[in-house]
Amino acid sequence: MRCQTCGDATSPSFNECQNCHTPLGQPAVTPGLETFAVRGIGLAASIAVGATAAFYLLAALSPVYGRVLAEHAADDRDADVLLGAAVLEGLLALPFAAAYLTAGILVIIWTWRARKNTDAFPGALPSLGAGWAIAGWLVPFANFVVPARVVANIARDSLRRRGTGALVAVWWTAWLVFSLGERLVSLKDEMEYAELPEDPVGDAEFQAFVDYYQGALGRHAIPAIACVVAAVSFIVLIRRISAAQQDRIARATPAWPVTPGMTMAAGTPVVPAYPQPQPVTAPSPQVVADPTVASPEVPPVPGGTIGA
Repeated sequence: MRCQTCGDATSPSFNECQNCHTPLGQPAVTPGLETFAVRGIGLAASIAVGATAAFYLLAALSPVYGRVLAEHAADDRDADVLLGAAVLEGLLALPFAAAYLTAGILVIIWTWRARKNTDAFPGALPSLGAGWAIAGWLVPFANFVVPARVVANIARDSLRRRGTGALVAVWWTAWLVFSLGERLVSLKDEMEYAELPEDPVGDAEFQAFVDYYQGALGRHAIPAIACVVAAVSFIVLIRRISAAQQDRIARATPAWPVTPGMTMAAGTPVVPAYPQPQPVTAPSPQVVADPTVASPEVPPVPGGTIGA
């Protein structure tokens, strides 16, 4: 006998599959429970996460351009050249913010759908309700722990692979380093930029801009590396989980007769529970009726009337 979830051979000595922990005799998906497609939304979320990381890398490398402009401004004694660096930072901040917001919305939708699917997976033991797949990202302080727990549960109940827990840990650690580091670096940049001279004239004042951009480049290195690690590891998790859940939903079959009006899991073929009547194509045989017995007819007698 083989497990309907992962296809591995099962043993009657155990009550569940030793690979995916699905109880023996249970279908891949519990009939009657709704499931959701996650492959498309997972692909969209992966693209948005990758775009967010790319835009942040461009923003983190913008101090290189700022330093070049500051050196040219010092050589030419032209403070207007410094405006180019500020304009570039503003232009890069807009697409980063848009990509970040888009990625956040798509990731929340994907997380909720993937978490709801595990409710229909026999053997799954999620520790948090599906509502936390949304609230976990939004509630202050809880968003430092809850999203990692939700994704860890989803990955465990969907993949059953060694190293999945470690991949979740790498993703979440890198995300926290990026999230906190980016805020601290931005605050430090604002404080130091506010101390720069508004209208530099001498060599020392122009050199202050050069030193500022040099320091900003170094400060952004750690958040930039953490951003790349978090993005790559999370994209891998999204793609693996999405593929595993879609394959499991596709293997779902009814565990009992299907009756009209029953809600089936997504991707489950509906098989009639009872044989359907076949249409009659041949003409019915003609039945010859037996002749009925009737009284013999009496010829009328002339003038014979009743009571005559």
